[in-house]
Amino acid sequence: VVKEKNRMGECPVWEERENALVYVDINSQKVCRWSPVTNEVQSVSVDARVGSVALRQCGGYVIALGTRFAFLDWDTQAVTTILELEQDKPNNRFNDGKVDPKGRFFAGTMAEETAPGVRARRQGALYTLFPDHSVIKQLDQLDISNGLDWSLDHRTFFHIDSLSYAVHAFNYDVHTGKIACPKLLYHLEKEEQMPDGMCIDAEGKLWVACIDGGRVIRIDPETGKRIQTVRLPTPRITSCCFGGKDYSEMYVTSAYDGLDEATLAKEPHAGEIFKITGLGVKGIPQNLYAA
Repeated sequence: VVKEKNRMGECPVWEERENALVYVDINSQKVCRWSPVTNEVQSVSVDARVGSVALRQCGGYVIALGTRFAFLDWDTQAVTTILELEQDKPNNRFNDGKVDPKGRFFAGTMAEETAPGVRARRQGALYTLFPDHSVIKQLDQLDISNGLDWSLDHRTFFHIDSLSYAVHAFNYDVHTGKIACPKLLYHLEKEEQMPDGMCIDAEGKLWVACIDGGRVIRIDPETGKRIQTVRLPTPRITSCCFGGKDYSEMYVTSAYDGLDEATLAKEPHAGEIFKITGLGVKGIPQNLYAA
């Protein structure tokens, strides 16, 4: 549905009030908004790689860029820094993020590659930005903090550290926002490659984007089993979310960075955004950051 190619399209969020899909292109340092009505993509350039975007209750967006949390005012394009983190790790940046059921913004970090396929290990962490702008560190020594979501009963937090090739489930205290007691939920099969972004559907099942696996997979958290696979027409599938007027459509982002010229020539859809219909299941509205 979006032909405008992203170097590293990520973190799609359906914004009901704009009837639009909001997402980031991490490596182009842009926050983007696509209207299915006009088919137009608007974007705001920022001064660092932007790992994630989420909706604010009062309008506009909260973003995680470089190693800082910030607000983005779409109309003025102004970016206001809330807090800088990890200033002792100049090679780190924020990656995926999402708002929890109480309006707190969870986002994690990762080390950038210093050469193709080379990165310092266990440099990432997962943080929670509270509505009063205070921050706590939830997890440490992560490789690539990535996809995240919460169970429908708000008792479980799901998280992906990509280089573990797995989805983990944590006990989640909705009152404090704290997570605890990780357990392995699903380890990806070889052909599924590496887990990236993730979202939950209205039946409480998880959808995981498989980067370099060219697919999204549906996992049942009750059984830890994969129950569905949807293949997409390009390999570097990065994230997914439900949207549309009744949340029955799934939007899937992809990337072309990381593909060599020979592969790119064979992958005309790399970096585009796709819509999957007919899944027979709906998603749920995004939570809004409560400040």
